This record gives sequence, structure tokens and C-alpha cells, in this order.
Amino acid sequence: MVESLGKGRRVTGAERDKLAAELRKKYEGGSSIRALAEATGRSYGFVHRMLSESGASLRGRGGATRHGRVRADPARPRPPRARGPTGYGRGCECRTGAGRP
Repeated sequence: MVESLGKGRRVTGAERDKLAAELRKKYEGGSSIRALAEATGRSYGFVHRMLSESGASLRGRGGATRHGRVRADPARPRPPRARGPTGYGRGCECRTGAGRP
């Protein structure tokens, strides 16, 4: 792969097609977009665009997701939520009319 293309240098024609194919091969081999961007000296957006143009199937974002987590002990009930005197939140006076003329 072209190790460093130089930021801002225009990549067109056969060179662009070759680069897109190489990026796609490495991405599908497990490299991240950020790693490819760093290796080529280009931005994340440039590499993302090249992968999209090449028809690569982009992976989803990494990291934990909220909807898939499992509670440590599902039998244990959740603690009650903190509520203010109005039942709307943590002591919000705006709904009680307090302080209004």
C-alpha cells in the first residue's frame, strides 16, 4: 500500500482504484478505519469515503451498548428513583408554583 500519500494530495484514476482496493482488503482483514488513516497519512473521512466507494461492508461502531446489557442479579429489584416533593424530579420547584407572584 502507499504508506504515506500526504494529506491534501489528490488521488485520482487508477491510483485511486488501486488504493481503494488495498484499503478494502486491509479493512476486511480486520484493520480499523483509524488505523488505515494513520498508516496512509489521510483523514478518517477520506478512508471512510474510499471504503464506501469500493463497496466494502462497513462494520458497526464498537463499544458497549445500553440495550444489550444484563443486570448482575435480575432477581434483585432496582432501587427507587430519586424524586422531589412534586414527583417530577430532584426537588424541582418550577412545577409547584413556589416563588411565583
